[in-house]
Amino acid sequence: MGETSTKPYLIRALHEWCTDNGYTPYVVVKTDARTRVPLAHVQDGQITLNIGTLATNQLTLGNEFIEFQARFGGVTEHVSVPIYAVSAIYARETGAGMGFEVEPPADDELPEGLAPDQAGDTSAVQSVPADPAAPDTDDDPSGPDDEPKRPRLTIVK
Repeated sequence: MGETSTKPYLIRALHEWCTDNGYTPYVVVKTDARTRVPLAHVQDGQITLNIGTLATNQLTLGNEFIEFQARFGGVTEHVSVPIYAVSAIYARETGAGMGFEVEPPADDELPEGLAPDQAGDTSAVQSVPADPAAPDTDDDPSGPDDEPKRPRLTIVK
């Protein structure tokens, strides 16, 4: 096994920096078959997630996955994102953050039964089914006047 990637450590450090400064940490994720997110919020093969302490429950920023529970449209869902799929982390309020190259795992690291050509296929993205009894309200009160600044990102290889 080779050297451990710096990516999960940088994500944790920037998450801590955002939290310490009162900013909201957001991650941008390229979705694929190993990404478990609410499909309704995936656009152009990616999703932006608020990973702040107030927006998440049981947040784990691991070396292989970012996992947490969050509410989407009033429904609590378990989110699981592979670290390799994270393309950026930034502070919503300032746009300060860092961008990363997205490198899918080697064929032998894919989940069983998943063909290599499905690694970038968003049709295989997993989602927890919505609870039909839950109200379908959007918990995000931000509107067009509350748009975050464009992130200033540096690509790390």
